[in-house]
Amino acid sequence: MAVSERGPRERMVFSAAQLIRRDGVAATGMRDVAAHAGAPRGSLQHYFPGGKDQLVNEAVGWAGRYAGRRVARFLAALDEPTPSGLFAEMARQWTDEYEAVGFGGGCPVAAATVDCAESTASTREAAADAFAAWTGPVSRALAGMGVPEERTGPLATLMISSLEGAILIARAERDVRALTVVVGELGPLLDAAVERKG
Repeated sequence: MAVSERGPRERMVFSAAQLIRRDGVAATGMRDVAAHAGAPRGSLQHYFPGGKDQLVNEAVGWAGRYAGRRVARFLAALDEPTPSGLFAEMARQWTDEYEAVGFGGGCPVAAATVDCAESTASTREAAADAFAAWTGPVSRALAGMGVPEERTGPLATLMISSLEGAILIARAERDVRALTVVVGELGPLLDAAVERKG
């Protein structure tokens, strides 16, 4: 759905996620969100009576659901789905972004976790739920590729944790090296988890 096709509330949630991924929670003001979304400032109170915390939590939730939905797209891009191929596609969205437009953006869920997890319980819970909304589809995709059920959750957590860490390092170094490294190093381990049919 294009930004212009979204209603004002959806645009503000999307805009909050985009600003948080670039600037963090503390530096993202409600007025900035309204301006980015092209929405009247008065609509913020109408749509988000819980204030900034509500808006941040909804943006974090949106980001988790978005990441979870992307898993199906990544699988569809693969001629033959493999765990390493899925992980490479997950990382590629970031290497492509960083090579095309620079290192300004990161994961809004990670940004909110770093900024608010200790001070705002609702944001910590929203971030945990967002990671679960992402981990679940990755885990199910691994199961569909033949990874034993007891390993899908741990490997999905490993994949997302490695990706999030590589994103942070890439932004710090202004280089996609860390993303390339985790794809190369984790790929064989992920593929080795697939049960071979006898």
